[in-house]
Amino acid sequence: MVFAVGMTFIDQTIVSIAIPDLEQDLDLSETGVQWVVNAYLLALSATFALGGRLADTMGSRKMVTIGVATFATASALCGLTPAASYAEAWIVVFRAIQGVGAAMMIPAALALVIGSFEVHKRGQALAIFFGITGALTSIGPLAGGYLTAIDWRAIFWVNIPIAIIALVLIAYSKPSDTRRPAPIDVPGALLVTGGMALSVLGLQQSSVWGWGSWLTIGSIVIGSLLLVLFVLRELKVEDPLLRLRIFTDRAFSSQNVVLFILSFGFIPLFFFTSTYAQLSLGESPANAGLYILTFFIGFAVAAQVGGRILDKVGARPAVVAGGAIAAVGFYLWGNSLTDLSWSAQTPWIIMSGFGMGMVLAPSNTDAINRAPATSYGEATGITQTVRNYGASLGMAVLGTILITQNRLNLEGKLGDVGIPKAVADRIASQVVGGGGPRGGPSGANGEKVFEVIQNAYAASTSTVFYVIAGAMAVMFLFSLVFVPRGRAPEKVADDAFESPAEAESETA
Repeated sequence: MVFAVGMTFIDQTIVSIAIPDLEQDLDLSETGVQWVVNAYLLALSATFALGGRLADTMGSRKMVTIGVATFATASALCGLTPAASYAEAWIVVFRAIQGVGAAMMIPAALALVIGSFEVHKRGQALAIFFGITGALTSIGPLAGGYLTAIDWRAIFWVNIPIAIIALVLIAYSKPSDTRRPAPIDVPGALLVTGGMALSVLGLQQSSVWGWGSWLTIGSIVIGSLLLVLFVLRELKVEDPLLRLRIFTDRAFSSQNVVLFILSFGFIPLFFFTSTYAQLSLGESPANAGLYILTFFIGFAVAAQVGGRILDKVGARPAVVAGGAIAAVGFYLWGNSLTDLSWSAQTPWIIMSGFGMGMVLAPSNTDAINRAPATSYGEATGITQTVRNYGASLGMAVLGTILITQNRLNLEGKLGDVGIPKAVADRIASQVVGGGGPRGGPSGANGEKVFEVIQNAYAASTSTVFYVIAGAMAVMFLFSLVFVPRGRAPEKVADDAFESPAEAESETA
């Protein structure tokens, strides 16, 4: 399961490293650059609930195998993206299919791991699991840097041997494949998929369509309405995709809010740090990988600390402390970005990673521990849907902020060196992915322009980090008020997860 899930973790960071090269080679648009990351996140969040349900009904081992095969195939096709006019559509579609494969795989894999340990041992077990997969995540920036130097396509092909290893180990270990056959809520799956897709689409494209456009407003409004209809349906239908009654458990619901806020900045972070390191700091892809790796120094240590705190006294102390540390860390990190000094940022990078590491594993584990043993796959589907939808919204919102702020910064700063507004806008649209302008001024004036671009992009990224710091502060305040004290009970009754329709049916 570590190899299976670790493959998806590696993919998240390895792709971010290659974004500048992808942008240049495939001539991606400013929003297209972000869709390469967000198509994966959106598909993952939109189909994760279905993946969790399928893990329970069809068997976790079967779903892990299907998910690994789907993910690896889509990875190969991403690497085969042709340098043609339809390149952007091609890679975005297969990145979305990668997300679907991951959604089939991850809830089933986590359900197998969780089901192998007693409640009081799960915190340590998952801390080890997330620690190892976190370490594999940290390989992504390093591997991405070196592979990108050869060919950016190799960052997708590297998933294939990892997938083969995962499939061999699954066949060898023969993990349990318990099934609980039940109808699949197809209308519910369509509602949640459409709702998430449209709401994120409106936010992501707002920098292109404009906030006053009927496309932007319509996408967000219709998407939100579909999500409301999804919730109403799940509360009434006899066999829901997600049995939302579990949200009446205060600990479960509060931990999911924490995970949503944390994820708003966690995954998008890798996109912004990679592009900042390569454009503003002028680092190679390999060194950009090392820059991101610094974050995992604090994250990996804190994941172990948080897991031990969870097992001893519950998740609250780790989550509250982690939120405060992350908020301060991101604020100081954002404040130092415009200095263009890697060494000066290092303490704040480690501090930010430590804060997020203290929150992620304890919060995720505590939420799942609130579910009955018969529905770990489904509970995992809920928590991961929340996490990945938070990440997808974060990528859309923060990406829009970056594009808008970068245009404003460049218009002002390039105007100071005699570059017209129209040219400044064109340059801004070219550098959003960190690849630098194409066909810009040369000579001494070109050097001035590039220096302006470096500083403007750093200032824009700084704004994004301040927003992330604000989100972490909100997470801290929320956890301080709403996350309950104490550990999860040793056993949760199955009826804690039932919908009213199911309870009525059993009574009858």
